[in-house]
Amino acid sequence: MFLNFNIESLVRNNIRDLKPYSSARGENAERDVMLLDANESPYNNGLNRYPEPVRDELRVTFLEMLRREGYVSVDNITTSNIFIGNGSDEAIDVLMRIFCTPGRDSVLSIAPTYGMYKVAAQINDITYKECSLDNNFALNSKKLLSMADYKTKIIFLCSPNNPTGNLLERESVLDVIANFGGIVVVDEAYADFAKERGYVSLVEKYKNLVVLRTMSKAFGLASSRVGFAISSSPVISYMQKVKYPYNVSLSSQDAAIRALTSDVGSRVKSIVSERERVAFKLEELSFVKRVYPSEANFLLIEVADPVGLTAMLKSKGIVVRDRSGEGGCEGCVRITIGTSAENELLMSVLSGNENKRYGPVKEFRRITKETSVVLRLPGEFSASAPFVKTGVGFLDHMLELFIQHSGVKMELTVEGDLETDAHHTIEDTAIVLGEAVEYLYRKAGSYNRYGFALPMDESAAEVLLDLGGRFAFKWEASLKNQFIGDFPTEMLSHFFYSLASAGKFTLHMRAAGENEHHIAEALFKSFARALRIALSRNAAEYDAVPSSKGVI
Repeated sequence: MFLNFNIESLVRNNIRDLKPYSSARGENAERDVMLLDANESPYNNGLNRYPEPVRDELRVTFLEMLRREGYVSVDNITTSNIFIGNGSDEAIDVLMRIFCTPGRDSVLSIAPTYGMYKVAAQINDITYKECSLDNNFALNSKKLLSMADYKTKIIFLCSPNNPTGNLLERESVLDVIANFGGIVVVDEAYADFAKERGYVSLVEKYKNLVVLRTMSKAFGLASSRVGFAISSSPVISYMQKVKYPYNVSLSSQDAAIRALTSDVGSRVKSIVSERERVAFKLEELSFVKRVYPSEANFLLIEVADPVGLTAMLKSKGIVVRDRSGEGGCEGCVRITIGTSAENELLMSVLSGNENKRYGPVKEFRRITKETSVVLRLPGEFSASAPFVKTGVGFLDHMLELFIQHSGVKMELTVEGDLETDAHHTIEDTAIVLGEAVEYLYRKAGSYNRYGFALPMDESAAEVLLDLGGRFAFKWEASLKNQFIGDFPTEMLSHFFYSLASAGKFTLHMRAAGENEHHIAEALFKSFARALRIALSRNAAEYDAVPSSKGVI
């Protein structure tokens, strides 16, 4: 067993002797000083400065998540065991550059598995060898180890494996780690969806072990490109030495910190539950030969005609991955688990009960230092159920009413600096919604222009709306209390002002009453109904929407 692993004996000579690039931000981590050392723009826009090469805040936050979720014990690993990469793909490439001499050395992996290991080896001019898994995608560790020779410097194992979805047997993985004289990389991109806790806790026991994790899957940050490598301190030191100095942007790091401190557990549980539900339904389909067990957020299925099935789904606006051309996956298609509504639509199409095409989705984004706002407008035929989550409960309620009364189906997710106050969250939500409204009326071509008056118990609101491409705003409403629930009342007029300004339309609003909840609700409903009418070419829309409470 290689418990007394000597990292220096594996590192390429030129890497061992490398003097890493000395960056300005690396040399000076002081804050609140005049920065004239890095040839940056002096004009502050929140992104004009280079990020810290190694941001301790992100490493600490990631370590806290590992401890909170039970992946490591309190003193098992420290931040010196953590490398931050531009996605875990960067870590794969960096490891090859540290340990493998181009044109001479080799790496070893399993088949089928994640294709980036092979691509990275080819880019670095390293021989790539693979050991086939058995018919149930199980790993034979003895067979794998027998394929390694003195030129083999790294073994890559993906668990849960992609595209098969299964966990590799723990005894087999530990056998490889303990008996291979080089680096063993266990890629845990999908570990958050699995029952087992993985291998992070073993990186100090096995000095040759490197575990990869990513923010792309369970944490929903695929576009931010943030990944981690966890290993013994000497391995991490060399990775820090070889990486590019500013490899992860500040905005990506900020997004990762927010995601790591948020509760994604409910979403993970939902995906796992949906995975089991979809697997059960797929097994009932006559053309499905086999549904492979999965510990990831996808299912691999064997079907009679994978090429035809993939093409049929694509014709309905649903994209899945044909894996039938990959060794060991003959006849197979990989399906990612979506939302409950998306999965329901998928099964309806696969069952032959749906002939329409999934409509296109229009997405609007606003990413600032304070907030991240994503609004999606699904097409006419869509599995997307209306969804609102801003973090401000009263605003969520009002926007849910807006969806119902306007007929504008949307998915809205906002992450903001609510620990400071709700100002930026409310304002940026209004701006993005305004951009969506502008898109809708410009797409409509011609439409009505109406106002709407709505009574709400003792309160009443009147909204005049003109989607004419010119901004104007007039507000006649007075609110005495500071808050309605968790919503600051001073932001009510500012919300609609920001919405109309971003949407480039005229908006006149007037309301009065005793109950401020009722006043706000009447304004949102009146605006929603006015918008519904204005976007329609049918004057009968005036009478088209029932009360949100039904008949009472």
